[in-house]
Amino acid sequence: MYDLLIADALLYDGTGAPPVEGSIAIQGDRIAAVGPEARGPARRVLKAAGYAAAPGFVDIHSHSDYHLLLAPEAASSLLQGVTLEVGGNCGYAAAPIAGPWQREREETYGEVYGLSLGFSTVAEYFARLTRERIGINFALLMGHNTLRGSILGGANRAPTPEEAERMAALARRGMAEGAVGLSTGLVYAPACFAKPEELTALATVVREAGGILTAHIRSEGDGLLEALEEILGVAEAAAIPLQVSHLKTSGEKNWGKLPEAFALIERALARGLTVRCDRYPYTAANTGLSACLPSWALEGGRDAQVARLGDPSVRERLTAELATQGKTDTYWDRVMIAEVVTEGNKRFEGLRVSRAAAAAGKPPPPFVLDLLVAEKMQVDAIYFTMSEENLRQILAKPYVMIGSDAGTRNFTGPLSGGHPHPRGFGTFPRVLGHCVRDLGLFDLATAIRKMTWDPCRMVGLHDRGRLIPGAVADLTLFDPDRVRDEATYEDPYRPPSGIAWVLVNGQVAVEAGALTEVRAGRPVRPVRREA
Repeated sequence: MYDLLIADALLYDGTGAPPVEGSIAIQGDRIAAVGPEARGPARRVLKAAGYAAAPGFVDIHSHSDYHLLLAPEAASSLLQGVTLEVGGNCGYAAAPIAGPWQREREETYGEVYGLSLGFSTVAEYFARLTRERIGINFALLMGHNTLRGSILGGANRAPTPEEAERMAALARRGMAEGAVGLSTGLVYAPACFAKPEELTALATVVREAGGILTAHIRSEGDGLLEALEEILGVAEAAAIPLQVSHLKTSGEKNWGKLPEAFALIERALARGLTVRCDRYPYTAANTGLSACLPSWALEGGRDAQVARLGDPSVRERLTAELATQGKTDTYWDRVMIAEVVTEGNKRFEGLRVSRAAAAAGKPPPPFVLDLLVAEKMQVDAIYFTMSEENLRQILAKPYVMIGSDAGTRNFTGPLSGGHPHPRGFGTFPRVLGHCVRDLGLFDLATAIRKMTWDPCRMVGLHDRGRLIPGAVADLTLFDPDRVRDEATYEDPYRPPSGIAWVLVNGQVAVEAGALTEVRAGRPVRPVRREA
């Protein structure tokens, strides 16, 4: 007697193979049988004729580390078919964390959300996620920025040998406790102050424990090619598999660099380096508003940054430097304020900086600096800087996986406000609908491979991501003719259409396109690594 039989679906196994009609039998949290011959008595039968059945979608680039503590239901993730997220990206991870960064995070989440974190190690963080009864599975990358900030704070200098060893020790322990690798955000403080040798040393520690390196590279615009050469050099020196985060060409003058970017990656592949990339199916980026500032303005912790931006001489220098960088009227028309913390500035959410500044009666540069000071640097922004044609070429590459670059959201509670990027609700159905059905960038089997088995094998989760007996029963069933994203920049809190059922560890978390009360997720650790 099976616990559940999903009957007569069109089965996509996750490997990119053509689909076959058949059924999936589930016992406990595992797939017991799959295929045309998967039959037998079951406590419940889902009649799935006309639906595509795939492994649950894997968000290889997530930022839900802290979001899961505020919205453990993971509504926006589950409703688009995501059953597993890999968090800790762009250099920032919930754990391991220590020292000044741990204190700052405790203060920030205490002040803004009244949330006590109470963890330092990966094991403690995973225990916290377990207690919260999260709705999705979650794997963790350690953050280079977080490690550096934990030991050096926001200092703009190289670590001493003793500090370097302390960072390495945190990384070793994190890997032993279940992290899948290390991420870096070389465009962000404090990793922007790190030399390649520092990152290579940490990456070597992680590789020795079987992990990978992911990288938000030092530049995705003017210095794109140099930044790619840098990170490929680090990966080769450390002999570690590399994942380039959200591969893009930012800024119209840089769109023509894409062929050479591909060539750099593909030459590295030809040399035998394992290189993968991830990307979301949108042409706008989403990060902090502070990302528009030069790195020297972001030295030190949050208090030091706020004090610096309030200094009249610094403001004068920043205003001049922003203009020199081309951040003038047209630039501010392409930046939207997505989310702030204080009630008094909520009126600016959803507005382009140019319009918000006009409403405040200020030119854009002083408005931006004033807003960052008032919000203690906690301003989220959306940057409309990319090419649709380049996006299509990137997504079509066989080494590019799908990642949202978002944190999970909910329709109520602390993570239901602002104007977040629509990718948080729409990434995966947008690939299935817009990219596959509308644009024909690749077939449905290839799209599913990019969202299931490719990310699972990248991070060593070899019991997930495929429809095979013995695999974990994370599943997504959808209507291939109806599935599509509904979220927009103007109205981001709109769930997708066409996602019918989602199972997490064998339990039905979404039924008839709506959330059940099931929260069956858990922290996950690598099973084994294949060459």
